[in-house]
Amino acid sequence: MEEALIDRMQSFLLELGDDFAFVGRQRRLRIDNQWYRVDLIFFHRRLRALVLIDLKTGDFSAEHVGRMNLYVNYAKKHWTREDEGPPLGLILCAKGSSAVAEYAFAGITNRMMAASYTTMLPDLKQIESEMVRATLVIEERLRRAKRERDGDMVRDQARRAS
Repeated sequence: MEEALIDRMQSFLLELGDDFAFVGRQRRLRIDNQWYRVDLIFFHRRLRALVLIDLKTGDFSAEHVGRMNLYVNYAKKHWTREDEGPPLGLILCAKGSSAVAEYAFAGITNRMMAASYTTMLPDLKQIESEMVRATLVIEERLRRAKRERDGDMVRDQARRAS
């Protein structure tokens, strides 16, 4: 499901125009002996900054902010070039809590869904509706695939029995 969601969000952001340039997906980074992956990375041409996107199929949690802060700090040190602005972090969740987000983001100095960038980033409602639509499409595909697998198993059992 995550793979399909990443595919859909990548296509969606590229359809928004030429301000977003695709950089990578499932980009690995290593800190000490632990590996992490950033779901999607774009470069926003007018902002001249990397946009790191973490897709979550479940509810928003404070832990997501900590992980995104880690990604943004790593990107700032290792992936950002001298002529670029600081990277931005975008956490996209199926459901969220504004109260949890308020407290989780308090005191964070990195730009993660900062209001000053919203005029150049896609409209939040547009992203939310696309996430809901993509999730429904993917869930239907998964149900269809399961029905097909179940049908194949029944046919195989019938063949073995005969």
